[in-house]
Amino acid sequence: MAIAGPGEAPRVVVAGTGHGLRVHVPALRRAGFDVVALVGSDPERTARRAEKAGIPNAFTDLAEAITQTRADCVVVATTPPSHGPLVRVALAHNCHVLCEKPFARNAEEARELFAAAEEAGVVHLLGNQFRMLPERAAITRAIADGAIGAPRLVTITQYAGLLADTTRKWPDWWFDREAGGGWLGSSGSHMIDMIRNWLGEFESLSASTLVVADRTGVSEDSYTVRFEMTNGAQGLLAQTGGAWGPFASMTRVAGSQGTVWLDDGAAWLADKDSTCKLPIPDALVLPPESPSDDPRQQFLHVELPPARRLCQAWLALIEGRPFDGPSPATFADGLACMKVIDAIHASAAHGGARVAIAPE
Repeated sequence: MAIAGPGEAPRVVVAGTGHGLRVHVPALRRAGFDVVALVGSDPERTARRAEKAGIPNAFTDLAEAITQTRADCVVVATTPPSHGPLVRVALAHNCHVLCEKPFARNAEEARELFAAAEEAGVVHLLGNQFRMLPERAAITRAIADGAIGAPRLVTITQYAGLLADTTRKWPDWWFDREAGGGWLGSSGSHMIDMIRNWLGEFESLSASTLVVADRTGVSEDSYTVRFEMTNGAQGLLAQTGGAWGPFASMTRVAGSQGTVWLDDGAAWLADKDSTCKLPIPDALVLPPESPSDDPRQQFLHVELPPARRLCQAWLALIEGRPFDGPSPATFADGLACMKVIDAIHASAAHGGARVAIAPE
């Protein structure tokens, strides 16, 4: 790794010409990184997309990209089975790494990658950018400050229609579990990270996975999980990406002294004295992004603001500066999440049997 000099922006290589190009590249640039190369599997397509995005170099080999650009950092935003090999390449070159979720193929690989990143002494983060949403961060702080007393009951349900229309084109790997597809890894990893960030570690769970949309022979687009946390809280997590109709959700945590919940982008708290919207400190506020008319960018206004804040946290950690915002997810969190995902699949494969999750 060639460390950027004083006053120079860290040089970053982005591996992934889809989500990496659409979300990470603008987020990195706005946070203060210098995006020096794009890595993809198809040389012509990668070169074309790099040129269109104003990225000076295009490669099909990550090691070559790092060496030739003297990169300091690598973003891995490719399909999940390739995360491990690419993270290993980045670590072999002593680069700081931001890896998309789901982190790895399983907890065993996640454990190996976390250990390697710690051994390399680099700053390693996970692409769980929704930790940076102000309303979620406000609830994190409220629970940590004891606003609801001892957390007792968690209920999270979500109905989304992203995958309901079976005529809509999606990458094939989205529906192939062996390729890292499935709603559990795609969206459930965010839910698992949110629960852990609020309440600590999972102790045990029982689960089922299913397909709600009119598809057969594909990975799950829905799941239900009944779980217990090590702090004694119990909960239900149920989510589908294959339901027709408008998006609907409920997210609540009830404790011995109060309840917190999310409602239409705001965080609320109720106790014996009052019901109020939780204040958002200036440090947590995210600059808004205008929605795009381009269907390929329909979620960018949701994804980009927290992704930018995540990249700002990454830059601060790399430069050894304090970051006045939510703590970003690291490879340690990626390992913990993969242990929960593995347990969900194991439980579902055995008819919802209870699966204990051993601490590290």
